[in-house]
Amino acid sequence: MIILVGLGNPGEKYARHRHNVGFMAVDAIGDRHGFEPARTKFRAEIREGFLSGDAGREKALIVKPQTYMNDSGQAVRQVADFYKLDPEDFVVFYDELDLASGKVRIKTGGGAAGHNGIRSIDAHLGNNFRRVRIGIDHPGDKSKVTSHVLGNFAKADQEWLEAMLDAIAAAAPFLINDDQRFASDVGQRLAPLRGDKERPKPAAKKDTKASQSNQAAQTEKNPAPSSNPFSETLQNLFGRKK
Repeated sequence: MIILVGLGNPGEKYARHRHNVGFMAVDAIGDRHGFEPARTKFRAEIREGFLSGDAGREKALIVKPQTYMNDSGQAVRQVADFYKLDPEDFVVFYDELDLASGKVRIKTGGGAAGHNGIRSIDAHLGNNFRRVRIGIDHPGDKSKVTSHVLGNFAKADQEWLEAMLDAIAAAAPFLINDDQRFASDVGQRLAPLRGDKERPKPAAKKDTKASQSNQAAQTEKNPAPSSNPFSETLQNLFGRKK
């Protein structure tokens, strides 16, 4: 059994926050793979279903803690105790300030890096669980971090956000036993959006100097007829020589 934990804050007013992208990711997985409707248990919103793909078929449980971010570990601990699971059975999806928007990385273990939801899970479960870090970018100024994290995704973010969530959902079955395949599959699906393809070569520039030289040479071969007003007058009076 695999447990897919999405981190976020409960309630409609938080639903589109960058801090809730973990909720968005597990919802996308559940919707794509036909998980059962959500119900409340373990101080969380849960959905049961299966992940099926090249890696096989595995029972899965989506968990969205409803305790607010700072106490996410309480719900995770209840799930672990009820099903008698180890940290390795959990995959946690959450926002990462130190990753560019739309980047997705997976690893096992590590520090909390200031993320209160991860810090809470570390305290209740230990830190040897898998983490899918979803980049939301850093605002560039520490004083703006809180408003950035607890702010809605902008309209300009929708294209990459939807594509990324779809890529995570499509690649989710690889989380059964192949984290690297999961990461590479997500990356391949997002490559066209990032422009990772051969760009058309720019048109060759004309050699301006060579063009000017050719024009000068052509002028020397075919000089323009001279225009002499006095000569023209004489020819008009006495006629032109035959």
